[in-house]
Amino acid sequence: MKKLSIRPLLALCFLLLVPQSFSQELLKGNASYYSDKLHGRRMANGELYHRDSMTCAHQKFPFGTLLKVRNPLNDRTVVVRVTDRGPYSKRFILDLSRAAARELDIIRAGFTMVEITPYHPGEVPYRAEKDSIPEIPELDLHYTPTATYPDPAWQRDTTEID
Repeated sequence: MKKLSIRPLLALCFLLLVPQSFSQELLKGNASYYSDKLHGRRMANGELYHRDSMTCAHQKFPFGTLLKVRNPLNDRTVVVRVTDRGPYSKRFILDLSRAAARELDIIRAGFTMVEITPYHPGEVPYRAEKDSIPEIPELDLHYTPTATYPDPAWQRDTTEID
C-alpha cells in the first residue's frame, strides 16, 4: 500500500489561511523600536532607514502597507508604513522607527503592547450632514474689457464709410 504524503495537504491549508491573516482587523502584540545604530542603513525594501521617519518592520504585511498602531496604555495612535522585515523574535510583532516610538511614548519602556490595524486613507470615516456644511458665498465677478480692439476688415459691414 502506498503512503500518502501530508505535505501537499499542509501547503493547501497554508495557502488558504494566508489571505485571511491580512484581513484581520486588529492584531495585538508587543512592539519595540529600532536602535540608533541602524540609522542610515538599508532596509529590506531598499530604502535607507531614517530614525525620524514613520516606518516599521513587520513579518507578513507587504511593503508599503500603512498600519495604524495604537498604544492602549495612553491611547496614542500613529500611522506607519511597512518598509522592513522583522522582528525575528517571537516576543514582538512589530519594530517601529524611533519617531513612531516617540509618538507612542514607548522610548523609556523599550517595548509595549500595541494594537495594529491596516490603515486605508482612501476610506471616508464619516459623511457630513447636508445641513452641517457651511454655505459658500457666490463671488460677484464683473467682466470689464480693458481695451477695445477694432473689428477685422472681413467682419466689418461693407456699407460703412470710414
